[in-house]
Amino acid sequence: MIPRILKSLSKSERQLLVGVSIIFVTAVLFWGTLIFYKGTSEKPASGGTYTEGVIDQPIAVNPLISTNEADRDIAQLVFADLLTLSEKYEANADKKIWTFDLKPDLKWSDGKPLTANDVIFTLEVILDTDTRSPLYQTWQGVVGERVSERQFRFLLKTPYAFFEDNLRNFKVMPRHLFENIPTANIALSSYNLEPVGSGPYKFVGYNKRKDGFITDYRLTRNPHYAGDKPFIDDFNFKFFSNKEDLLAAFNNKEIDGVGGLGLNDIAKIKITNTVYKITIPAYYSISFNPSLNEALKEKEVRQALTLAIDKSGLVKTVFDSQAMVIHGPIVPALTGYDPAIYEQERFSPEEAKKLLDDRGWVLGADGMRSKSVGSKKVVLQFELTVPQVEFLTATADFLKTGWEAIGVKVTTNVMRPSEVISNAIKTRNYQLILFGTILKTNPDIFSFWHSSERFYPGGNLATFNNKTVDGLLESVKSDFNATTSAQSLSKIQQIINDERPAIFLYSPSYFYVANRKLNGFDQKIIATRADRFDNVAKWHLKTTRSLK
Repeated sequence: MIPRILKSLSKSERQLLVGVSIIFVTAVLFWGTLIFYKGTSEKPASGGTYTEGVIDQPIAVNPLISTNEADRDIAQLVFADLLTLSEKYEANADKKIWTFDLKPDLKWSDGKPLTANDVIFTLEVILDTDTRSPLYQTWQGVVGERVSERQFRFLLKTPYAFFEDNLRNFKVMPRHLFENIPTANIALSSYNLEPVGSGPYKFVGYNKRKDGFITDYRLTRNPHYAGDKPFIDDFNFKFFSNKEDLLAAFNNKEIDGVGGLGLNDIAKIKITNTVYKITIPAYYSISFNPSLNEALKEKEVRQALTLAIDKSGLVKTVFDSQAMVIHGPIVPALTGYDPAIYEQERFSPEEAKKLLDDRGWVLGADGMRSKSVGSKKVVLQFELTVPQVEFLTATADFLKTGWEAIGVKVTTNVMRPSEVISNAIKTRNYQLILFGTILKTNPDIFSFWHSSERFYPGGNLATFNNKTVDGLLESVKSDFNATTSAQSLSKIQQIINDERPAIFLYSPSYFYVANRKLNGFDQKIIATRADRFDNVAKWHLKTTRSLK
C-alpha cells in the first residue's frame, strides 16, 4: 500500500514527504528526550575503579600506630570509626560516662564478628605504653568497660567538651588477630600491611619491587561495612617517589586523582581535570623562644617583628593568594574565632621602626640595630629555624627582607623536617622557628598554648606561660555551654594577641585534583589529609536516571 502511494507521488512530492518525516521524527525524539529528562533525575550508579596517586610509602596501615600520610589514607578506607559502628550512644548528666550500643551483626572484613570486646581491646592497646601509639595522649585517663557483646562504656576522669570528635577518630582494631601479640611487637605484624578492617573497603593486595618499594595497593568494596555502601567497586593507590613521576602518571591517565598539590604543580597538568579547594584548620607561624635570645623578652620587639611583615603580600608571593592570612591561634573556619580582636592588625614598617627607636634600639651605619644592656652591646639579630620545604623556605626569604628593612638581621637555619623535630623541637633549641600547627575541627588549642605543654612532646613551641590563659584553656575543655565557651576562647585570643608570643602567618588551602569522571566529592573542610575520604561512599564514576 505504502510503496504504491509513494510511486504515485512526483519527485518533488516525495522529497517534501521525506523532509516532513525527518522533521516529525526529530520532533518526536526531541520532545521524548525532553519529557524523559524532566521526568527523571540523574543518580549515582555502582561500578568502576578509582586510582589515586601518592608520594609516600605504606608502612603500617594500622590507625593505632601509623604516623605517615600514606598509612592514614589507606586506614581511613579500611577501618570504620566508632560512631559508624554504633547504633546509638549517650552521655550521663555529668558527661563522664558514655554508653554505646553497637549495631547488630557487625563483622570484620574476614567475616568474623565485631563486638564490644574489640572496642575495649583497642582502647587498652592505645593506652599500653609499649605500643607507643600517637593516640595515647588523646585517650589517656579514659577507661573502657564491657557490658555485653554489643554494649560498652567509656569512663572519663573529667568531662571533655569535644569528646565526640575523639570518637569520630577512634578506629576499632580486630582483637582476634592482635590479642596474642605482645604490644611491643604489634608494629612487626604482617597485618599492618595486610589489614583486616571494618571500613567501606577491604584489603586485596599490593605489589612490591625487589628493593622493597611498594608500587601499588589494592582495595575492594567491603560487603560487611556497617555504613553507607560506596558506589565505586575498587579503590587503588599507586605510589611514587617524586612529584615529576606522579604528574606524568596523571597526564598519562594512569591515575585518577591526587591530593596536596601546589598551584605550580596543578599548572603542569595537561588533561582536563577538576580542582577541589578544601580548608584545613591548620596554620603556619613563627614561634619565639625568649630563653635563647634576650631581645625577644621585649614585647615591643616581638610586636615590631609582626608589624614589619606584609602578610597579604606574603600569601600572594608564595601561594598566588591561595592561602588565608591568619592573625591568631584559632583559624576563621572554626567555632570560637573572634574576628573583632584582629581588626587593628596591619602591616606598618614605620610603626615597627618607631617601636624599636622608642626602646633604644639604634640603627647603625651597617643597617643593624643595637643597644647597650648593662655593660654588653646587644645586636638585634636572630636565627630562624626553617624546615626544608619549598614554600617554607620561600616564606623565610620574604620575612628576612621585611625584617632587614627595619634594621633586624636574620639568618636562616634550614633543616630537613625530621631534623627539625629531633634537633630543634625536642630540645626547644631555636630562637625563632617557622612551623605548622594542625588543629582539629574544634577550638581545643590546649596542647599548643597551655604552659604544661612547653616541653616536648607538648606543642607549645612559643614556650608561652600565662596562668590566666591556662585557666581559660582548662575551662574550654570541660565547658559544654556554647556561650561561655566562646567567651573564654575570645579572652584567650585577646591575651595571646596582646602578648605576641608568636607571629601567625597563613593557612594554606588544600587542593585535590581529579579527572572529570569523579563525582560526589563535596568536602569543604577537613581536619587532616586523610579526612578527604570521610564521604567516600558518595564518590561515584557512573550515573543512571530514574523517575522523580
